[in-house]
Amino acid sequence: MSIQGNWQSRRINRRAFLGLGGMSAAALLVSGCDWGARPRRDSAGYGPLVADPGGVIDLPSNFQYRIISEKGSTLSDGAPVPGYPDGMAAFPGPGDTTILVRNHELEPDEDPPVVGRNLYGSSQMGGTTGIVVGSDRIKIEDYVTSSGTQRNCAGGATPWGSWLTCEETRNTDHGYVFEVMPDDPENDLSKTPIRAMGSFRHEAAGVDPATGIVYLTEDDSRVSFLYRYVPDDPSPVPGALHKGGKLQVMTLEQGTFNTDLANPAQKFSVVWRHVNPEEPHEAAEELGAARFKRLEGAYFAGGAFWFDDTEGGEERLGQIFRYLPDTDALELFYEGTKPKKMHKPDNVVVTPWGDLWFAENGGGSDRIMGITPEGQVYAFASNRLNISELAGPCFSPDGQTFFVNIQDPGVTLAIWGPFVRPNTGARSRMARAMPPERLGPDISGELADAAERHGMSRLEVAAYDRLGVSPA
Repeated sequence: MSIQGNWQSRRINRRAFLGLGGMSAAALLVSGCDWGARPRRDSAGYGPLVADPGGVIDLPSNFQYRIISEKGSTLSDGAPVPGYPDGMAAFPGPGDTTILVRNHELEPDEDPPVVGRNLYGSSQMGGTTGIVVGSDRIKIEDYVTSSGTQRNCAGGATPWGSWLTCEETRNTDHGYVFEVMPDDPENDLSKTPIRAMGSFRHEAAGVDPATGIVYLTEDDSRVSFLYRYVPDDPSPVPGALHKGGKLQVMTLEQGTFNTDLANPAQKFSVVWRHVNPEEPHEAAEELGAARFKRLEGAYFAGGAFWFDDTEGGEERLGQIFRYLPDTDALELFYEGTKPKKMHKPDNVVVTPWGDLWFAENGGGSDRIMGITPEGQVYAFASNRLNISELAGPCFSPDGQTFFVNIQDPGVTLAIWGPFVRPNTGARSRMARAMPPERLGPDISGELADAAERHGMSRLEVAAYDRLGVSPA
């Protein structure tokens, strides 16, 4: 069974979407590709992508997918499945099930809304939903987990089994982080903002399991900053973050610096400084905090906090940074120099076998891309719908199913195939891996010598060269 049709319009209504494939609320989709032989794993990735006759998503040979949720169908209680699914995480459920918790990045005028019972704000359409998925990758149940919030973009899972949903806005009474329980939907925590974590255009969160510190990215088109929340009570239990804590912003020992000018593999010594949680962005400006172009996804794994700048770097194709708390060191791990390998990274996740995956948000045939600890880059999936971004990449607790959203037309996919077995040690190896070589622009030996004489970076000397200015 496959979906086919003209997907060029920005929006598609549910009737047209269902009509293309004859789907119903309970219908399931499995791609009809001839998957062929099992891919070899002696090189990066899982081999070349195979065109999906269903026109939804291209995957490597021997991988397949199923649509487990679609906008406008009905939840188990009869309410509509909300649109714009974004950040997402997977948690172990009862028996052999997986519980997905999924953001919905909805504005007040967008439809269908999150229809909840225990709302934070009655006029808002955003929130989160939960999906219980069986071991056969078929949906068992779905329901609202929080409601009454706005622009729930990304967030992050906690080590104690909750989901931090983040509002990407600074509207009155919004711009906060909320804690959502997969197994206790719409409880009072879900509608109680963690005000000490700051009011700003939140994007994503990552929690250090060793300390309970929460690292937070900001998605502000003017300039973005990186924050962390040091809880007064680091207990790994739901509700501990609500007891208060200190919000801090990342500054660098060398002073104010636009990090999108960083050299490949360049390291910075970090100093965290307190900011007022009511106006953290303004406080960060005054402190001369480390400046990023526009921060997006975040993930903590193997002792490292990973995050990306979707418009950072010389070519504005994006950058991936790594922060190591044990040494207070920030490092530019990867920078996009060619669209073929990176085009505006968004959500990130470290796979169960240790590769770093990122979803692109470049406004076209966005992909799921991977980077190995050895620095090899490969494509795992490509969005064929071409009308909206991939979002919320995450893996089931057993590492055998990959889940991802396509924000518009609003579907959630389960993807499976011959994934490499989970390896906790490999995640730590990724955290300590050397950044890939040759991230910077190609420059002549003469320019390289000039850069060294004048104490300039390769990026700076290349920029002078493009402007016709001799650095000699």
